[in-house]
Amino acid sequence: MKKNIGATLALYPSPIIVVGAMVDGKPSWTLVAHAGIMAHSHLMISLVQAHYINKGIRETKKVSVNVVDESWLKEADRMGVISGNKEDKSGAFEYTIGENGAPLINKAKLSIECEVDGNHELEHFDNFICKILSTYADESILNESGKIDYHTSKPILFEFPTYEYFVTGEAVGNCGRMNA
Repeated sequence: MKKNIGATLALYPSPIIVVGAMVDGKPSWTLVAHAGIMAHSHLMISLVQAHYINKGIRETKKVSVNVVDESWLKEADRMGVISGNKEDKSGAFEYTIGENGAPLINKAKLSIECEVDGNHELEHFDNFICKILSTYADESILNESGKIDYHTSKPILFEFPTYEYFVTGEAVGNCGRMNA
């Protein structure tokens, strides 16, 4: 029998990303676990409004989504512990400016460059609606068809409320072909 545990957000674990944006001419970064797919062309990034990086996202309307894997998890985690309001994070990563103006973390094997289409403010959160402009993938994580191979890239997942990180695991089936 199921027990009602209240109005609890239970869609975890979820992939973690480091969001990048230019703030006053310098890159800034923050660790994010509240992001999601909105359509095949858009994603959403949810950030507490007090975050320093939100200013840059609002002003430039350009943002990068850098998918975290185990090779740079420690550095990514630090971006969720220190505040851009108190410490300059611009030197935290070697980066490249993408074709559309957003800073991309060089260590990230997968980065998505976006333009902000809108912001849905809710309960002290900015929920940025982002149109995907470009996706950059290291060749080491692409399969023979040129698609991202998640067996190779293994993005890190975050689980709340335990604050634990997980590595994506093995495939357990093929969508739409389980009953064939």
